[in-house]
Amino acid sequence: MGRVHEGNDTRGLALATHGVSTTVNSVNVSVRKRDLEMMLQTIAAHPNPKVNMEQYTTPAEIAADLLFRACYSYGDIRGKTVIDLGTGTGRLAIGAAILGAEQVVGIDLDSESTRKALSSSKLMGLRIDWVAGNIEVARGHFDTVIMNPPFGTRQEHADIKFLTAALRLGKVVYSIHKTTTRPFISRWLRDADAQSEVMMTTKMFIPHQFDFHNKRRYPVVVDVLRIISG
Repeated sequence: MGRVHEGNDTRGLALATHGVSTTVNSVNVSVRKRDLEMMLQTIAAHPNPKVNMEQYTTPAEIAADLLFRACYSYGDIRGKTVIDLGTGTGRLAIGAAILGAEQVVGIDLDSESTRKALSSSKLMGLRIDWVAGNIEVARGHFDTVIMNPPFGTRQEHADIKFLTAALRLGKVVYSIHKTTTRPFISRWLRDADAQSEVMMTTKMFIPHQFDFHNKRRYPVVVDVLRIISG
């Protein structure tokens, strides 16, 4: 049913079930998007969010929409090896497993979050490998990378660190970014010989969770990108 791995070497995890038929995560092809959203909504938010890591839980609605498009419009989830970078409590990784990914790995520097993710995946009966470690030194190759990286407002270009790791680890990347950064992100991806498209633009509502927040929630317009590495 998965476990938390300490460290950064994901090579063995990436290859563990590659090309091998499995039924653990492959029985929910008929799940509706609304049902997926409701299941993801039950997954706990960050238990102790850290402002310097910009730990905002991916809204279940956005996670479900991203995953459904990736799965059914592009064929990038079901039967694929998938890694979720900066997984937090695992909504994207768990959603990929529900939709029938052959193998799923979720990695996050915050071990408290990966322990929560492990607990949620066990309750759902899903086999997911959770890695407590730094994405920058992760190794391996995956069919698909999914992620909701930091926007880079607290640590400059934190989003670029995630994109660099994603392009190294996988061929296809799904990533969430502030729409205001679209020109910069687009130029950076072109320079990295990657092709990208804006799969959707939507509002992400950030809840009140830090001392400097003075509103109940903040709307942030975001792009969900589909990226093909060069």
